[in-house]
Amino acid sequence: MLAPALAGCFASNGAGETGNPADAASRLRVALAFPPAENLSPYGADATILSRLGVTEGLTALDANGAATPALAASWRQEDDRTWLFTLREATFQDGSEVTPAAVAASLTRATEAKPAPAALAGVTLTAKAEGATGVRITTGNPDPILPLRLSSPSLAVLSAKAYKNKDDVDPVGTATGPYALTKVMGATAATLDRYDDYWGGRAQAPGIDVKFVADGTARASALRTDQVDLAESVPVAQAATLDKAGRKATATTRTTSLLLNSEKGPFKDAALRAAARRAVDTSVLAKGVYEGYADAGAGIYGPAVTWAEGKRTAPVGRAKPGKPEGTRITLATYDNRPELPEVAQVLKQQLEKAGFAVTLEVREYSRMESDALAGKFDAFVLARNTLVDTGDPVSVLASDYTCDGGYNIARLCDKDVDRAVADAEAATETAERQDAAMAAEARILGTDAVVPLVHQRIITGVGTSVRGEILDPYERTLVGIGTRR
Repeated sequence: MLAPALAGCFASNGAGETGNPADAASRLRVALAFPPAENLSPYGADATILSRLGVTEGLTALDANGAATPALAASWRQEDDRTWLFTLREATFQDGSEVTPAAVAASLTRATEAKPAPAALAGVTLTAKAEGATGVRITTGNPDPILPLRLSSPSLAVLSAKAYKNKDDVDPVGTATGPYALTKVMGATAATLDRYDDYWGGRAQAPGIDVKFVADGTARASALRTDQVDLAESVPVAQAATLDKAGRKATATTRTTSLLLNSEKGPFKDAALRAAARRAVDTSVLAKGVYEGYADAGAGIYGPAVTWAEGKRTAPVGRAKPGKPEGTRITLATYDNRPELPEVAQVLKQQLEKAGFAVTLEVREYSRMESDALAGKFDAFVLARNTLVDTGDPVSVLASDYTCDGGYNIARLCDKDVDRAVADAEAATETAERQDAAMAAEARILGTDAVVPLVHQRIITGVGTSVRGEILDPYERTLVGIGTRR
C-alpha cells in the first residue's frame, strides 16, 4: 500500500533539473531509515546521513581495518604528545571556494564550540590553527594518541565559511567537500543531491541522488521490490526473505543493540533493580527469534565485528545482588526506524513482566524521542548503537555514552570508578594497551548494570539488480561513493 506513494516521491526529486533524460534515468534513488533529527546538523546523529550519502568528509577516513587513512588531509605527523600537523591536499568546497588551512581551522573550531559537544569530542579539547599554505596544526589539551582516528568522525566534517553564516545553525547545503552536493532538503521527508564535478577524488558515476526518508521498514523493502528504490537502508529481518537473494546484502557491523537503564532517577537508580532487570533478559531469544539469525547474542558493549574484543573481555566488576521488583512500574521506550526494535522491546516487556516489573511500552520515530531519551525521561531505553561510528576508536563510545560528562549518556550513568577506568583507557597510547584498558572499562560499565547488551547486529541492505558499487560499510559511515551507479 505504501509503495505507490513512495514511487511518487521518487518521480521528480530533482531528476529533471539537468534537462538530460539520461541523467534523470541514472540518478540513484535511496531510501534511508532515519529522517533528520537535528536539521542535518553535522554535530549530532544526522552527521552519518551526510557521510553515508557522500556529502561530507573530514581530514581523515577509516580504512577496512579501522585505521586512519587520508581524506582532506594528504598526510600528517605527530610533533609532540599534544601536537599534530596535518598537510592538506588540493580541494575545493562545493560552493567553489578553496579548502584552505584557515577554512579547515575555522570549521574545526566551530565544532569545538557546539552545544552539546559532538560525541567525537567527548572529554577532549583541541585547538586548530592554520600553518603556512597547506598545514593545519592541531593541539589537544591532553595527549590524544588517536587524534587521526578522531578526525575521521562524521561529526567533524569540514565545511566552508558559508555554512556558518548563521551563528546558531550549520548549513551543509552546498558547503561540503564530498562527491555529492546537497541541493535541496524537504524537511524530514526527502532531499536532493547533485554530483559535484570538481570533487578532488574524481567524478562520481551517478549524476545525482534522490533521497526519501522512510521510517517504515516494510515500506522500504516494498519500494525496492517494485523498483522504486535502488538502495534501501536497514531492511527488516522479517522482509529479507521477500527480496531476491542477490538483492539482500547482510553485513556484520560494529552495532550493538542494548537495554539502557536510567541510573540517575526513577526505579533503576537502585542498582539491585538494575541487576534484576539484567537477570530477567534472555538474549538468545532475541538473536534467534526476533533477528532470525541475523544477529549474535549480546556479549558486551563490543561485538564480534570488533575482532580483538572477545579474547580480551573480562567479567563485569562490582555487580549488585538482584533485588525483587514486586510490581515496580517502569516505562520502556524505543524507536521504529530500526524495524526490529519494537519487537525487541515487546519481548523485553514480557521478560521483565515475568520477573515482576509492571511495564509501559512507548514507541516513536527516533527524531521525535531523542531529546526525551537524552533528558532521562524514560526508565529504560532500547538503543541500537554503532560502537565505532563516532571516531573508530573503541574508547570514544565509552566516554560519550557512560561517563558523567558524556554527551550521549542515555543511561544517565555517573560512576567515579567508571570515569576513572575510561580516563585510563583514553590515556593509553599503544594499540594493545588501549584495547586492554577499553575492556577493563567495559567490565566496570557492565558491572553497573546500567547497560545490558542484547544483540550484535548484521545490517541488511536492499540493493537493486541494476546497482553497482554500493558500499557495505561495517562502520555504517558510507553507503554511496564515486563508483556507485545504476
